[in-house]
Amino acid sequence: MIDHLTWTVRDVARSKAFYTAALAPLGYGVVMEFEGMLGIGPPEKPFFWLKQGDQPTTPMHLAFRASDRGSVDAFHAAALAAGAQDNGRPGLRPDYHPNYYGAFVFDLDGHPIEAVCHYPPGGKPKAKPAARARKRPARPAARKKAARKPGGRARRR
Repeated sequence: MIDHLTWTVRDVARSKAFYTAALAPLGYGVVMEFEGMLGIGPPEKPFFWLKQGDQPTTPMHLAFRASDRGSVDAFHAAALAAGAQDNGRPGLRPDYHPNYYGAFVFDLDGHPIEAVCHYPPGGKPKAKPAARARKRPARPAARKKAARKPGGRARRR
């Protein structure tokens, strides 16, 4: 749903090192970089941008999608090793839904970030073959007009 998001950070080089380490287990990395700004995401397109500024964006929660639970565990470990503060160890959050597996940290500027997998153990279930659409029978070219009942309502024959 979200195309991209930009956060202002105090030190873009420091944040680059943190997010490069923390998001690598999820398959995300720096995709584009300009002076004082960089975009992070999958190789196809950055969706998370960091820009240098004096006033960091007010702390905002951001959840990064993980393809499996092991990636959530690896995100948590990598984020802590890169300087994050723990905000919730990896695990199920059944209050959200039965397969919500997340890990939470505070980044270097105090943003509460998360990695989450919505799949059961083993990752994303294989897609079922798409059901074939039923074809409707062809309609006759000319329909008989519905006969009128007393009281003005049409009735079908």
